[in-house]
Amino acid sequence: MSEAQNRIILDVDTGIDDALAILLAVKSRKLDILGITTVCGNVSLQQATENTCKILELAGAPTIPAIAGAAGPLTRKSHYEHRVHGQDGLGGALPDPAVSKKAEEGFAPDFIVEQAKQYPGELTLIMTAPLTNLALALMKCPELPSLLKEVIFMGGVVRGHGNITPTAEYNTYADPEAARIVLHAGIEKLTQVGLDVTRQTLLNEATIERLTDPALRAYVAQSTEIYINRYEQMNGVRACALHDPLAVGVALAPELVGRKSYYVDVETASRLCDGQMVCDFQNRLGEQPNTLVCETVDAKAFLELFINALNA
Repeated sequence: MSEAQNRIILDVDTGIDDALAILLAVKSRKLDILGITTVCGNVSLQQATENTCKILELAGAPTIPAIAGAAGPLTRKSHYEHRVHGQDGLGGALPDPAVSKKAEEGFAPDFIVEQAKQYPGELTLIMTAPLTNLALALMKCPELPSLLKEVIFMGGVVRGHGNITPTAEYNTYADPEAARIVLHAGIEKLTQVGLDVTRQTLLNEATIERLTDPALRAYVAQSTEIYINRYEQMNGVRACALHDPLAVGVALAPELVGRKSYYVDVETASRLCDGQMVCDFQNRLGEQPNTLVCETVDAKAFLELFINALNA
């Protein structure tokens, strides 16, 4: 591993944008990917794991370990997002069930703890799914926060509206209890990449046409079709937001985002606002800041980074 490479674990519930995040992480060739952990979220754990193996094959990286984790949220029922990601989670873009890559033995929370202990102070976790696996890892290993270099998670929305309820973003809504455990764990560098910034990173069909690898271009075009249609229906823009890839982008190029430290919590017991991420912008609660909230993003620079990495 060169000095420039971060050791990372990518934690995913592989739907359409998680798949793009995996492709960006692999194709950038700037990250030492110790493994990819999977969790129930957009789709079932089994489907997320199978999708992850398919994407690693597509990316030409079948040797990267895939390790399955939690099959459901900590206390709640699973809530799949087939309307957004299709029945298979990839918009039907990789229908061939034959995939030679298989998941490794093991349990994702244990893998996270093992790698953190093996590389103390060097490991960055990039979480693009409900935070169940990390919450379980923290419960098993209370000293985990002191072993991690950084946690970057895609989740929540602090100024705008939700994408699953009027107030909640999907990842925090799917397992708010897990998100709350992570926020209160005392992780020294915890970066939130929420809808406030990811909604500015829009991928449209003209940009997809810039991809030079025919197989990759065909996959991205087909997989994002359902995603773009849904985004247009909800937001009136013919594009899709690169939610999960931006979390990888922050690991690759931290200067892409402007971050500020705030106290952040998650609502877990509300009739209307369950799963809402609450950011105390004015320090009304008098609590110590616990999260670096991404407030600005250089969307154009990130889009160039994304396309250039996939074309490398």
